[in-house]
Amino acid sequence: MCGLTFSTRSRILLQRFLQLSSISLSPSLLLRCGVNTRSKITALSKPNSSRLCAFMATSGAFTRQQYDYFLVLDFEATCEEKKHLHPQEIIEFPILKINGRTMEEDSRFHTYVQPVYHPHLTPFCTKLTGIIQEMVEGQPTLQHALQMVDDWMKKEDLLNPDVRSVFVTCGDWDLKTMLPGQCEYLGLQVPDYFKQWINLKKVYASTTGIWPRKNDLISMIHGLQLKHVGRHHSGIDDCLNIASIMRELVRRGVVLERTYPSL
Repeated sequence: MCGLTFSTRSRILLQRFLQLSSISLSPSLLLRCGVNTRSKITALSKPNSSRLCAFMATSGAFTRQQYDYFLVLDFEATCEEKKHLHPQEIIEFPILKINGRTMEEDSRFHTYVQPVYHPHLTPFCTKLTGIIQEMVEGQPTLQHALQMVDDWMKKEDLLNPDVRSVFVTCGDWDLKTMLPGQCEYLGLQVPDYFKQWINLKKVYASTTGIWPRKNDLISMIHGLQLKHVGRHHSGIDDCLNIASIMRELVRRGVVLERTYPSL
């Protein structure tokens, strides 16, 4: 059986499941799961193991992960219809800190960012992202936003070498193209923690055998029969939906590993 993290609710459900079925587990495994072992227990057979894993997948248990925290990130940036802006500039910078044990949000960082080279948002950009001019006026520049992120990372103990964390994105664009490109244009260093991440599209494709279509986030949500929340192309709402996809994949037994740089 793969490693599972059991919540109090899951332990109660497991106890009830064992009482109502003919399945039995070894005492040592039950003790690790926090289940009462006073009743008579025998070894778990292979068919029963599959039934139990399926049961726990629907009861809130998650496959044990190698990371303590997943940092879900999704930038929004200046854009124009049928035209590439140069430089393209980040205008929304959200991060969700997802606990690798519970797969729930522990904390978040969020700021809008004031563009410098193309300071006025285009009507196309506002229509796409829902971000209006007033939302970026007077906000920190990217340089200041990066310092704010670093301060938040320190406050959340994410820079502790004993704490394992990794960024999670919907594709490689955010951390392979957007952030390095703007930092290079501005003469800024990209912090090392932004240089490796999990591309959730690749995880989804390897799990389901289906590569997400053009509207990749929406297609993954529908493919996993999840409910989309908020507005598509709102950075913070996209992060919430990415976290939902990640949570469902883990519930299905996926162990998340970084996909960039390639392992």
